[in-house]
Amino acid sequence: MTERRDMLADAAIATLAREGMRGLTHRAVDKAASLPEGSCSYYFRTRRSLLQATVERLEEIDTEEFTTGLAPGADLNEIAEAATLLVVHWTTAGRERMLARYELALEANRRPELRELFLKAGARTRALLTALLAAAGTPDPANQARLFAAYLDGLIFDHLAGAGALDLTPGDLQNALLTTLRAFAPDPA
Repeated sequence: MTERRDMLADAAIATLAREGMRGLTHRAVDKAASLPEGSCSYYFRTRRSLLQATVERLEEIDTEEFTTGLAPGADLNEIAEAATLLVVHWTTAGRERMLARYELALEANRRPELRELFLKAGARTRALLTALLAAAGTPDPANQARLFAAYLDGLIFDHLAGAGALDLTPGDLQNALLTTLRAFAPDPA
């Protein structure tokens, strides 16, 4: 994406987090980006193209954050530590993006074209996690990556939009994630 398109997609993310799907308009994105009216519609003619750019921007940022600090061949302890940092980040500084993602996830159930984009973005993230788990020696990395991604997503959703009953310190969170990852490891013979 170009710098201007990224700026508009970032403004769409902020608008989704603050106003929800009903508040996401080209005009609202222009305002959030502090750009002249009509800027968003110039780059994204339709709502569909704006939603697509938003999903793509979320995936771009998340992939960058997901891979930062994780070297190929990381062990389960390192994966748990990195996942802890991500969950903490995505429930604090990255909170806005997570709220936007949940708005898009719900909308994707009503819009097949958005669902397709959303599923592709999620598949790429799970592929990264699958590679990490395979390198760490888990016996069924593809299925375990899906389960671990769902676990992380559930933790984040509960913290941001759920009942919030699970209030873990970063240390407790890391221990919980490590326990889950160790359950994926092969049984010592």
